[in-house]
Amino acid sequence: MSAVADGRRMLRAGRLRSARAIKRAGPLALPLMLAALVAAGWAVDPVALAIVLALELALAGLGTAALLGAARPSIGYARYAILAVVAVSVTLAGRQLPAGIGPLAAPMAWAFLWWTLNTERKGATKPSGRLALDLFLVLTVFAAATGLAGLLPEELWLLELVLLGILTSVACLRAAEARGALGVPAVGHGALHLLVVLQVAAALFLLDLPQPVGPALIALTFHSWSGAADALESGTSDRAVVLEYGSLAAIGAIVALFLSRPGP
Repeated sequence: MSAVADGRRMLRAGRLRSARAIKRAGPLALPLMLAALVAAGWAVDPVALAIVLALELALAGLGTAALLGAARPSIGYARYAILAVVAVSVTLAGRQLPAGIGPLAAPMAWAFLWWTLNTERKGATKPSGRLALDLFLVLTVFAAATGLAGLLPEELWLLELVLLGILTSVACLRAAEARGALGVPAVGHGALHLLVVLQVAAALFLLDLPQPVGPALIALTFHSWSGAADALESGTSDRAVVLEYGSLAAIGAIVALFLSRPGP
């Protein structure tokens, strides 16, 4: 019996040491491994790209769960999926870079992934953390829109819209949870946010805007709706919100109309 008890104690001690090692090395190692996959995804053919993206989703999902701990309804669930979405979006966007830029851009990809993970580990309750969260969500939407626009031909704009909706839905849900909405209300807020973004994206696809104007306007739409929701919930007057974020929407509409390509 004593030998069995000693074995169990040693097993528990080994698990604790492994967990501590993951906690110490994980915040640097996980973004590094994801950055290596991202850089590989920039140079492979579409079939291999699908394999790389699947590996990114698995690694980011498991790694985030190990580093952030068990999911809790009080802090939301989208934070466990956002790192995977960031990795996929950066991979798709990086394929639009000129040849030879990959080795220089890979450290930037690692920094972006580390920044995302570090923000989620520390939490976005403080103003600085919330600003970082808002910024990397906007950049993620821009990267996803840019990457999908370069990956798919114009004739497949409906498929592009569907894939953009899948990636952006996580960012919309994360933005809703950051505002304090949880559970079903968070899903409702995120769905409404996503619907607005996809409506604008569909209109921009039909206008056939040059790169990267279309993705930039999609990211601006994401930011404007999220900012307006934040302002209204913080008690800002309706008139101030309409003036501030309505002006952003007007600027985006003017840019889209002036840069739209005339049809044949």
